[in-house]
Amino acid sequence: MKKKNIRFAVAGAILLFAALLLQVCARELRGFATWYAHGVYPILVGMIGRIMNVFPFSVVEIMLYLLIVGGVVYAVRFVRDPLRLLSRTVFLCGILFFLYTVNCGINYSAMAFSEYVGLEPGQYTAEELTELCELLVEQVNETATAERYQGQEQAWREEGVRAMQAAAGPLGGYYPKPKPVLVSWILSVQQLCGVYSPFTIEANYNRVMPNYNIPHTICHELSHLKGFMREDEANFIGYLACTSSDNQAFRYSGYLTGWVYAGNALARTDREAYAELYGKLCAQAQADLAENNAFWNRYEGPVAEVSNQMNDTYLKMNRQTDGVRSYGRMVDLMLAYRRGNERIPADQPGKE
Repeated sequence: MKKKNIRFAVAGAILLFAALLLQVCARELRGFATWYAHGVYPILVGMIGRIMNVFPFSVVEIMLYLLIVGGVVYAVRFVRDPLRLLSRTVFLCGILFFLYTVNCGINYSAMAFSEYVGLEPGQYTAEELTELCELLVEQVNETATAERYQGQEQAWREEGVRAMQAAAGPLGGYYPKPKPVLVSWILSVQQLCGVYSPFTIEANYNRVMPNYNIPHTICHELSHLKGFMREDEANFIGYLACTSSDNQAFRYSGYLTGWVYAGNALARTDREAYAELYGKLCAQAQADLAENNAFWNRYEGPVAEVSNQMNDTYLKMNRQTDGVRSYGRMVDLMLAYRRGNERIPADQPGKE
């Protein structure tokens, strides 16, 4: 039995070391992460993603529940054998960290989407920001719809994949279907719209949040399956895919989400201009924004604060030095996109 404990511990340590080595290579070897994200990772998506695609539910969610229950039962059963528990814990940690690294961690060091497609975010004027917000208000009002997610779950999941595949740049190809989290309360109390699972290569989303959030979140999470991990860029990719969709609910979701980010930036620089433009939003948009605020306010509390701090730390550890503030840089990308006459070139990776 002691030899078996040693084998589990050694196997776990080897996996941990291999993952750490890959993390170092991604950060220190020029071009390695970009090559991996767009050369090796798509193969994993095609293999693991297709396996997980067979299941209509979120596999990682079920695995989480089984892990919690199984872990407690196992710990109680072998509480008098600490070496056994320790060796299995090391082995489990090794597996999880290795899966995280090969399906997610390396990609954080890859070339940014903006650089990949030739967008060059830079300094922008208050006038440019105001003009962008004015345009977004017009687009929100033109596409506003009361269409609901309930009753169209499958159609929206399929449209999310179509929208991503149709978007310009390096976003085509195979996608596993996005999956709603069955117990979405888990995401709501963490103030999360969705989550990408590196352990099963699944794009998961919160199915009980306000409807307008769902299409953009689906596309946001799917963007991670193309190797683009930065949250600000995933937000922009979601915006790009939604606003290019033939589905009105998706276009509305993209434009209203874009308005939220650009509008918040405008409110920090010109509160009066923001208030004036907000007043021009149609009744449907204002009602959806009010519903959104009320929904997330219900889940504010210690859990949300801890989750936000953990997310902030996680992003900083993965070279997003602004932490959760990196989400706001989506506005820079929207402005750069508009400056480029709202066109993303075909898939043509540059050099890192």
